[in-house]
Amino acid sequence: MKRNEASWDRVLRVVAGLALIGAAAEGAIGAWGYVGVVPLLTGAVGMCPLYSLLGISTCPVKAD
Repeated sequence: MKRNEASWDRVLRVVAGLALIGAAAEGAIGAWGYVGVVPLLTGAVGMCPLYSLLGISTCPVKAD
């Protein structure tokens, strides 16, 4: 797995994921808010499968 997310991208994903999960846990939004697990995990790992499929990378360092 090659990293394809920059630091700012990872932070944004983790914050968005936690916000969605928190809102779902509070009952502010429906159970679909638990989909926030996806950006949370991709942010934690630093690799987005969709970015890989589309050939996108926000990571400033090219991994070999």
